[in-house]
Amino acid sequence: MDFSSLAGAKTGPGLCEYSYVMNTIVDDTTNGLATRIKAEREGRGWTPAELAGRSGVSRAMIAKVEAGKSSPTAMLLGKLSGAFGITMSTLLARAENASRSRVLRYDAQLLWSDPQSGYVRRQIFPIPGSAIPVDLVRVELPADKKLAFPASSYTFASHLIWVQKGKLVFVEGKEEHHLRGGDCLELGPPQDCSYENRSSAPCTYLVLVLRQTA
Repeated sequence: MDFSSLAGAKTGPGLCEYSYVMNTIVDDTTNGLATRIKAEREGRGWTPAELAGRSGVSRAMIAKVEAGKSSPTAMLLGKLSGAFGITMSTLLARAENASRSRVLRYDAQLLWSDPQSGYVRRQIFPIPGSAIPVDLVRVELPADKKLAFPASSYTFASHLIWVQKGKLVFVEGKEEHHLRGGDCLELGPPQDCSYENRSSAPCTYLVLVLRQTA
């Protein structure tokens, strides 16, 4: 991905305020995701109707996403990646056209913004082509916003959430975990979950995922 079009992005590890144009991030990834989602579906020999039945995403929406006519939300990507049996990070990494390298520079890391909530996701790992079964993602969740994911997103991996700044409420089934900067949470058995920022300031957190291997 070419980030040269980012408008005045602040750089350097640890910064959590961005001044780039959010739509640029979404637009740059839409085509790659469209191609990748279609490839994942066809690689499994599934029709759009089969993917719809497995993911809970409507056939019409799948058609729009695969055609690049709709920017997928985080929830939609969570449902599709869960149906494919891969993590959202893996799906995004496979959508990249980057060459294989053991170093992924800060300014080359994939940034993706959810068009619904406006949250910003920085994918630190996996590096495209890596066989290490670990995902590491840094998220900035805006004030008064939340992200919901189905239980299928958590069935094939172990998750840790480490809050860096602000306040995060992680809703795991019927249980709420109120987390502050420095707090770390290990997720339990797969359930429908949501990340919620109920405060008036942005929240920044890391998600570490250990993927199951055959």
